[in-house]
Amino acid sequence: MKYIDEYRDGRLARDIARQIGAIADPARSYHLMEFCGGHTHAISRYGLEDLLPANVRMIHGPGCPVCVLPVGRIDAAIALAMRPEITLCIYGDLMRVPGSNGSSLLKAKAAGADIRMVYSTLDALKVAEAEPDRLVVFFAIGFETTTPPTALALKGAIAKGLGNFSIFCNHVVTPAAIQNILKSPDVSKLGTIKIDGFIGPSHVSTVIGTQPYEFFAEEFRKPMVVAGFEPLDVLQAILMLVRQLNAGRHEVENQYIRAVTALGNEKAQAEVADVFELRESFEWRGLGEVPHGALRLRPHYAAYDAERRFSMVTPAAKDNPACECGAILRGVKKPADCNLFGTVCTPDTPMGSCMVSSEGACAARWTYGRFREEPRQVDPGRAVA
Repeated sequence: MKYIDEYRDGRLARDIARQIGAIADPARSYHLMEFCGGHTHAISRYGLEDLLPANVRMIHGPGCPVCVLPVGRIDAAIALAMRPEITLCIYGDLMRVPGSNGSSLLKAKAAGADIRMVYSTLDALKVAEAEPDRLVVFFAIGFETTTPPTALALKGAIAKGLGNFSIFCNHVVTPAAIQNILKSPDVSKLGTIKIDGFIGPSHVSTVIGTQPYEFFAEEFRKPMVVAGFEPLDVLQAILMLVRQLNAGRHEVENQYIRAVTALGNEKAQAEVADVFELRESFEWRGLGEVPHGALRLRPHYAAYDAERRFSMVTPAAKDNPACECGAILRGVKKPADCNLFGTVCTPDTPMGSCMVSSEGACAARWTYGRFREEPRQVDPGRAVA
């Protein structure tokens, strides 16, 4: 891939950090939420917080699709997988997400469930095609980025006449979550935190564009900058947000112009709209019930909807009461604030989904930041990128 090293240039990173330090008003604080887990990992991996002035604070958001999946949906998938006629195809990072009572899909597989890790929706289709006697269910998760491939997989199953293929749909919707963070009283039960602006998700925005965020910027007077995942992308987005806040503006700006447009990928949007419709409500871990926060298959495709086909029930289930994953996803707490972090909760023995996924805030902290001293250093010339 071209143009990677250019976006990891330490000299340029320090230069942008100096610009941020020069314009950041020492009389105020800047609380910026990076919505996407990819941004969280970039910030941790490259030590970007060490480059920022102390009054520019980064807040981790709920932008990890594995992390926001509630326990009940994991329990429902485990119950489905334990049926002898079912083959459940999943992405690998779902394997170790804790269900209730210490359960997980990995433990279900060890107990005999036919659970197979796949790299794409097409891999799940290949399983259904190769084994027509098995009822193959694809555990579909993700934001708008991974929804189009699921839609195409369903149409591929129809074209191939694969009546043994179905989808357990857990695709969630980003704009609804942003509105929930800013507005819902249910979220405030976990505690409130000041948010001055957002670093918008990049891969999501390649599909939906930047226009869907304009309502939130105007309605809640919060600026957003859609940014790429490289360290210079993130730093430039922070600089753009600080400039907006200093000027009293609340606009949607696009830093990731090499991949994102205002309208997004209209072909992908059309495929999604044909296959999916909004749910009235869907539970997000950390955010509670989010109105119109997820998708389901349209009634026309009911024969391929695992929830309808197998009469699936999502049981009421709660997180480990000692796990702070919900508050971390909300941005109220950081991973180090959880008493389980680094003790009983590690990547080998995760107590919550935030430690499992490669996009989880706890996994990022464990991998890149658990030995970092607090409070952070603020000299932009000190850190390396």
